[in-house]
Amino acid sequence: MYAILPYTRQQARKVGVMVKPSTNPKKKIDVFKGEQKVASVGAVGYKDYPTFWKEDGKAIADEHRRLYRIRHQKDMKKKDSPGYYASVLLW
Repeated sequence: MYAILPYTRQQARKVGVMVKPSTNPKKKIDVFKGEQKVASVGAVGYKDYPTFWKEDGKAIADEHRRLYRIRHQKDMKKKDSPGYYASVLLW
């Protein structure tokens, strides 16, 4: 099970959502607006920005974030989509 790190909780507060461990075994977190689940994001088995930072240091985490944002530019633009929440909460 994925442990939600403080970075993700802080980002969730900034965008006005709540995060919980995902009920989908293939995803890291579920995103809620109020009581309504709006997305499951973050594939289990892949690291994210806070995990890279914790395990490998900020410089490596920043490089992985840069590469993630290049790969997922299109997904990040649609507000309230799973791609948007993944980029905001995990990257």
